[in-house]
Amino acid sequence: MKVLIVDDEDMIRNVLKEYVEFEGNEAFEAADGMEAVRLCRDNDYDIILMDVMMPKLDGFSAVKEIKKFKDIPVIMLSARGEEYDKLFGFEIGVDDYVTKPFSPKEVMARINAVTKRRSAASENTNPDVYKFEGLTVDMAGRNVYVDGEKAELTPKEYEILFYFIKNKGIALTREKLLYDVWGFDFYGDDRTVDTHIKMLRANLKQYRKFIVTLRGLGYKFEA
Repeated sequence: MKVLIVDDEDMIRNVLKEYVEFEGNEAFEAADGMEAVRLCRDNDYDIILMDVMMPKLDGFSAVKEIKKFKDIPVIMLSARGEEYDKLFGFEIGVDDYVTKPFSPKEVMARINAVTKRRSAASENTNPDVYKFEGLTVDMAGRNVYVDGEKAELTPKEYEILFYFIKNKGIALTREKLLYDVWGFDFYGDDRTVDTHIKMLRANLKQYRKFIVTLRGLGYKFEA
């Protein structure tokens, strides 16, 4: 596995590189967001560890730029743990978020969890196209159309919507969604589910009505 470590602090890059390589992976480094974008244009990586606060180009801006041409899983590293930062990160397609100071072992566990989820999602893609009124979901092509217009969803929003459709009509608890969509080894709580479903509903516009909230329990896809 090729891991790109992006941080303006040499010490953090060195520590993470040591752990990444210790587990048999290849580690590559960038000291700022602009360098990270250049490296991603010329090379392929399996996952990126991206610091938020950096000179020249911050981590969020770098991720947005990279996502324009490559869909690489990203784990954000930040000294700021505000909910706004995390929500913004998820909106632009970040897969996970680690607040500094962190344990390198925890970062490695999150890397393994994210890559496992991505791998499982690609292997279990259903080739069928589903239509619910003006909502069209192409699982094989990972495309969602709202009244003929393509909806720009994050990778996690695609996974949640596909999971809902595969379990149409079934009541799903937040815990089950966390376990099946994020993975049993995800480091988070059920508020993560609510946050992502809120963003998914916004992107589905009037067809948000298909995702029904079950008070005190979770959600159900009814169409």
